[in-house]
Amino acid sequence: MSPCLLPPHTLWSTLVARTEHALACGALHPIETTQTELDEDGVRFVVRQVSSLVRKPPAESREARPFVDPFLPYDPELFVADISSTHFALLNKFNVLDHHLLIVTRAFEPQEALVDLDDFTAWLACLDEFDGLGFYNGGREAGASQPHKHMQVVPLPLGDAGLSLPIAPLLDAASFDGLIGTLPGFPFEHAFTQLTPGPLEQAAAQALERYQMLLDAVGVGSVSVDGRVHQGAPYNLLLTPRWMLLVPRSSEDAAGISVNALGFSGSLFVKNAEQLAVLRHIGPMTMLRRVGLPRRGR
Repeated sequence: MSPCLLPPHTLWSTLVARTEHALACGALHPIETTQTELDEDGVRFVVRQVSSLVRKPPAESREARPFVDPFLPYDPELFVADISSTHFALLNKFNVLDHHLLIVTRAFEPQEALVDLDDFTAWLACLDEFDGLGFYNGGREAGASQPHKHMQVVPLPLGDAGLSLPIAPLLDAASFDGLIGTLPGFPFEHAFTQLTPGPLEQAAAQALERYQMLLDAVGVGSVSVDGRVHQGAPYNLLLTPRWMLLVPRSSEDAAGISVNALGFSGSLFVKNAEQLAVLRHIGPMTMLRRVGLPRRGR
């Protein structure tokens, strides 16, 4: 395991200061949104309608260009902190949520490579610094926009009002068969586990063990690609020091609306009023079901 380089109790103040600096120098380009709440199946979903998407190049034009890794080299104006000898933290250049943090591997690793002990160590070191939600988009079909491996953290709460985390009522109702559980309110395949906060080395090892159990529970196998273990199918992962949720994916979008890991926390994004109307008509939980897999009996 790579040792943590992050001085304790410094990340939040550093993150706030670096955000102010990046805004002042023009390196950070926040995407302005308006917020709506939609209730379905016991969850008050937070939906943000993007009002300045033009600031970020559309996906089609980005795909047409030769790949340039934005993390090698990274923009020094977006640098936040060294987390370990294997990972560093950057601001998300096109952020929708304030203080959105990326935890990036120093050397290139593919996003489809399985999350390993060094990844969990760096990720949990950041989550131990402030009240936040970690998320991971395992592959393009799961919402990943960059092929260089990176985990993400956003501060809680996710909305302007109500619960800190929209899916909190579902987590409270989880049912377990041993260490692995399910959320009765989720009508799609998923697996949930609780974690025990503790010393970083111990917490990271437990998270890795439970992550592998979650993958097995939902049938996401592994494959070897160029000598590295990759995921066998796309999935999303949510992480806090107290629990982890894994959702396998069938597609990146439904009805033209893209969904990444944050969708399964109850936070969704739409590009315009037309997409918001579609989401309102379909229902946010139904949208999640469409991009997931049919729930199996276990």
